[in-house]
Amino acid sequence: MGTSIIADKTFCFSERIVKCCNLLQSKKEFVISNQLLKSGTSIGANVIEGEYGQSKKDFLSKMNIALKEAKETEYWIKLVIKTKSYDGDWDSLLNDCTEIVKILHSIVKTTRNNLNKK
Repeated sequence: MGTSIIADKTFCFSERIVKCCNLLQSKKEFVISNQLLKSGTSIGANVIEGEYGQSKKDFLSKMNIALKEAKETEYWIKLVIKTKSYDGDWDSLLNDCTEIVKILHSIVKTTRNNLNKK
């Protein structure tokens, strides 16, 4: 994509989410699949929106939303891991999600601190 590291990571993560949700749907797991698809792809969409936001406050708001979506996505992935034994590398997906959460948390914290200094 070529925008930022977090935008690139979240786009690649979204691609993996789509593939995993297709797998879940093939197993008739529509509820979990739909929830995971919405939250997992929303992360990157909010990151991109934030990067092209109107202000630093707008950027912070979108990054906060992306962080919340990432935490929700972590929840759904953990639920899949705990309750089902589906094919796919769910542990790797969870690790990637956790990494995204940490990056977004850092972005939110740094941006908030910078806004409070002004």
